[in-house]
This record gives sequence, C-alpha cells and structure tokens, in this order.
Amino acid sequence: RIYALSREVIEFQRATQPLVPMFESLQRGFDKYNVDLELHRHLRDVLDHSLRVVERADAFRQLLQNALTTQSTLVAQSQNDEMRRLSETSLAQSEEVKKISSWAAILFAPALVGTVYGMNFRNMPELDWTYGYPFALGLMLAMGVTLYRVFKKRNWL
Repeated sequence: RIYALSREVIEFQRATQPLVPMFESLQRGFDKYNVDLELHRHLRDVLDHSLRVVERADAFRQLLQNALTTQSTLVAQSQNDEMRRLSETSLAQSEEVKKISSWAAILFAPALVGTVYGMNFRNMPELDWTYGYPFALGLMLAMGVTLYRVFKKRNWL
C-alpha cells in the first residue's frame, strides 16, 4: 500500500511541479504586456495555491518515505528476532548433542575393553592371571568414571 501511494504522490508531483515556474514566468511578463491588475491578483492567487499543493505533495512524499523506513525497520527487527530464536534453538540443540556424545563416549570406553577381552585370544597373559577379570572390570569402571568427571567438569553433562 505504501508503494502504491508513493507512486501516486510522485505522479502528482510530476504534474504539479512544472506549474510553479510557469506561473512565475507569466507573472514576470505582466508589466511587459500591461496585464489587468485583477488578472494579476488572480494569477498570484493561483501561484500561491500551486505552491501550497507542491509543498503538500512534498510533505506527503516525505511522510510515505518515513512510513516505508519504519516498515523496513519493523521487518528487519522481526527478522532479527527470528534469527535470535533460531540461534538460541541451535545452541540448545548443540548442548543436547554434547550430552548425547558424552554419554556415548562413557559407554564406549567399557565396551571397548570388554570387546578386547571377549575375543578369546590364547596368548593374553591377563586370562591366566587370577586378577585379570577384576582388572578388566576395574579398567572399564575407571575409564567410565574418568570420562564422566571430565565431561561434568566441562559442563557437558
């Protein structure tokens, strides 16, 4: 709507602005051609009216320009709010991914130790060792607790 009104005002300005110099040039020629004083007054009155119309058209154009600037500012502010909301959502999602990744790493460490000991190699000294099974469980627990503390310290959990 603002653009349509601006186009109309511009068209109106194009129609009215040439009137002022035309009436001024006619007024300058009054003395040269001995024009009647009454006609002189009427033409001065028409010139004053045309000046007022041109000034009003300029004021309308400025008002519409301000309205357009305000509308553009509101749209930009709305876009900024939307981008801020998306950024906050992205940050929250990133925090969730950190938590999920931390728990995956904590669960992966004992699984790694368990899979190595579950391969049933013949030449593994820990298999014949009396404390091999408790050592493997302790190693899994230690790795899990260590990773938990590291992630907790970094506020990932």
